[in-house]
Amino acid sequence: MATAAVAGALPADQSMGKRKMIAFFAMVFGMFMSILDIQIVSASLAEIQAGLGAGSDDVAWVQTSYLIAEVIMIPLSGTLARILSTRVLFSICAAGFTIASALCATATNIEQMIVYRAIQGFIGGGMIPSVFAAAFTIFPPSKRAVVSPIIGLVATLAPTIGPTVGGYLSHAFSWHWLFLVNIVPGILVTAVAWSMIDFDEPEMSLWKKFDWWGLLSMGLFLGSLEYVLEEGNNKDWFSDEHIVLGTVAMAAGAVVFFWRAFRVEFPVVDLRAFANRNFAFGSLFSFVMGIGLYGLTYLYPLYLGRIRGYDSLMIGETMFVSGLAMFLTAPVAGMLSNRLDPRVMMAIGFFGFALGTYLMTGLTGDWDFYELLIPQILRGCSMMLCMVPINNIALGTLPPARIRNASGLFNLTRNLGGAVGLAVINTMLTQRSDEHYARLSEHLSYGNPAALDWLGSVGANYDSFGLDGGAVALQKLSGMVTQQSWLLSFIDVFMALTVLFAGLILLVMLISKPSAQAGGGGGH
Repeated sequence: MATAAVAGALPADQSMGKRKMIAFFAMVFGMFMSILDIQIVSASLAEIQAGLGAGSDDVAWVQTSYLIAEVIMIPLSGTLARILSTRVLFSICAAGFTIASALCATATNIEQMIVYRAIQGFIGGGMIPSVFAAAFTIFPPSKRAVVSPIIGLVATLAPTIGPTVGGYLSHAFSWHWLFLVNIVPGILVTAVAWSMIDFDEPEMSLWKKFDWWGLLSMGLFLGSLEYVLEEGNNKDWFSDEHIVLGTVAMAAGAVVFFWRAFRVEFPVVDLRAFANRNFAFGSLFSFVMGIGLYGLTYLYPLYLGRIRGYDSLMIGETMFVSGLAMFLTAPVAGMLSNRLDPRVMMAIGFFGFALGTYLMTGLTGDWDFYELLIPQILRGCSMMLCMVPINNIALGTLPPARIRNASGLFNLTRNLGGAVGLAVINTMLTQRSDEHYARLSEHLSYGNPAALDWLGSVGANYDSFGLDGGAVALQKLSGMVTQQSWLLSFIDVFMALTVLFAGLILLVMLISKPSAQAGGGGGH
C-alpha cells in the first residue's frame, strides 16, 4: 500500500540520503518551471500578440487558459499520485510539460497557442503539489528548516521573477524563447525523476473506484470560477452573458462536486483535511498570501507601465528587488523556523507586508526604482517569513497518508487567492478611478480661475506653433486628471491590502501552537 510506503519513508534516522536529495531538487526545479510559466508571458503579451496576429482580448487567454487548466489539475494530483505513484505522475507531468512548451513555441495562430498553453498548464499543475507532499513525507521533521524554505522560496520567487525573465527573453531573443527555455531543463528533470524517485508504490486497483463524475464537476466548478474571476472585470461582470453562464456553470459544478466529495467512497479530492484546525487556518493564510503574491506582482508592473511608461524589460529590472530579497531571506527564515514560534514568525511577516503596502499609499506619479525599493524589500522578506511557517503549520501536523491530497488543496488555495485578489484589485481600480475622475473633474469647471489660467497659458503656447491650442490644452488636462485618478485608485488598493494583512496579525492568535515546531510529521 502506498500509505504504508509513505509512512515508512519517515525514518527515525536524521540523514537526508543523496538519492532522495537529488530526486527532491529535480522535483523542485520542475515545480519552479511550472509556477514560473504562469507569469513568464505577462510582460510579453504584446510581442506574442504581434507575432500571432491576435486581438487584445484573445491574447489575454494565453495566460487565462494556463491558469484555468492548472487550477483543475492541482487538487486532482493527490489522487493521481496515489493511483500511479509519485514517480510515474511526476515523470509524466515533467515530460508532458516539456512537450507542451515545445508546441507553444511552434504555434502559428492564437487558437493553437491557447490550446497548447492549456495542455501545458494542466500537465504542469501536477508537479506543484507533488513537491510539497514529498517534502513533508520523505524527510524527517528535524530537516524541515532546510526543506520548507526551499519550497517556500520557489513557490513565491517563481511568480515574482516571471515578468523579469519573460521580459528579458523576449527582448534579447524572441517570444518563442519564453517556451523554448523549458525544453533542456524539462528533459533533465524528467530523466532524474524517472530514475531517482522511489518514495511510494502505485495503487492501480483504485482506478476501479475513481469518481469520474466528481472529476467532471470539479473541472466545471474550478474552471468556471477561474474564468469568471479572470474575465469578470473586463466584461463588466454580470452585464455580460458569458459571465452569467460561467457563474451558473460554476454553481452547478460546485453543488455536484461537494455532494460527491462527501458521499462517494474514493472522492477525487479528500476535503476531510480541513477538519484539521491548523490545516484549515494554514490554507486560509495561503489564500491571503496568494492575494499578496499575485496582487503585487500585478500592481507594481501596472503602475510602472501605465504611469511611468516603462517597457517590459525596465519593469523586470525594477521588480527584481523583491525576488532578491526573497532569495536572501529564505535561509534566515529556515533558521528562525527552528527557534521561533511559527505564529510569531507569521505575525512579523504579516506586519512587514502591511508596512510595505502602507508605504505605497504615499505614491505619486514620480515614484521610481529608489522610492519602490523599501516597499519591495519589505514585501520580499515578509513573504518568506510568512510562507515557511504557513507551510509547516498547514502540512506539518497531518498524518502522512493525508499529505498528498492535502498538499493539492493547500496549493489550490494560494492560486485561488491570487485569482480572487486580481479580480477584486481590477474591479477596485476600475471603479475607484472612475469615481476619482468624476470628483477631480468637478473642480476643473469654468468657475475655477486656476484651471482657466492653466488652459489659457498652455493653449497660447501651442497656438504659437500653429496648433489648435485650446483643444490640445483640454486634451492635456484630461490626461493629467486621468493619471491622477489612476494614482488615487492605486493608493486605495494599497490601503485595502494594508488593512487585510494587518487583520491577519489578529487571526494568527487563533491558531493552536503546533507540537514539535509544526513538525510532528506523524498522525497528530
